[in-house]
Amino acid sequence: MAKLYVVGIGPGGKEHLTQRAIEVLQLCEVVTGYTYYIKLLKDYLEGKKVLKTGMTKEIERCKMAIEEVRQGRDTCIVSTGDAGLYGMAGPIFELAEDIEIEVVPGVSSVFAAAAEMGAPLMHDMCTISLSDLLTPWEVIEKRLELAAKADFVISLYNPRSRGRKDHLNRAVEIMGEFVKKDTPVALVRNAGREGNERKLVTFETIDYEFVDMKTVIIIGNSQTFVKNGQMVTPRGYRIEEKVEA
Repeated sequence: MAKLYVVGIGPGGKEHLTQRAIEVLQLCEVVTGYTYYIKLLKDYLEGKKVLKTGMTKEIERCKMAIEEVRQGRDTCIVSTGDAGLYGMAGPIFELAEDIEIEVVPGVSSVFAAAAEMGAPLMHDMCTISLSDLLTPWEVIEKRLELAAKADFVISLYNPRSRGRKDHLNRAVEIMGEFVKKDTPVALVRNAGREGNERKLVTFETIDYEFVDMKTVIIIGNSQTFVKNGQMVTPRGYRIEEKVEA
């Protein structure tokens, strides 16, 4: 019986593909995904049926993948990062009823970004998308407020686009009631893939023009600090520095 695989391919670089993701890409007859993501996988697509769509066609892609499995072909549908975080796993489970599904986890962009900036996610954290295409902006505002008030490390996805230039400014305004101005903030564009750029700033000095849809923003909590150019959020371990006699 054919099977549907929902595959997280990581942030985009080949080095972040898991061994299981590579195995699934090799065994599947059909690969489905967003056009840009398919380009990232060009080395794994020879001899395969490739189905791709543009942005905002997520449900169409899911239905195409499900139909291929019903026709007896092992199929994978891909998402960048982890397929269970703002990816295709959710809608696949909502739509599919009579097929076998395996979710293959991937390296999330926020973890790739964090690794490049030190250890900013060592304690309780949350991710919030600033895209209001599928979530009402009023709901996003409430989540920003409560997350900042609870002193989470906050990672922002989809922070700024050409059509949503003011959302990030508003988000900073909301969180600013609870987040100190000197709190370390990481701005990482194209985490884990070509074109990678990063900046370590403070909450007060966020470079809005640097930020786009491919940028992940990590806002530290009240304990986060910078050491040797790296952003660190302590977990609470008792660390005693050794002093030479």
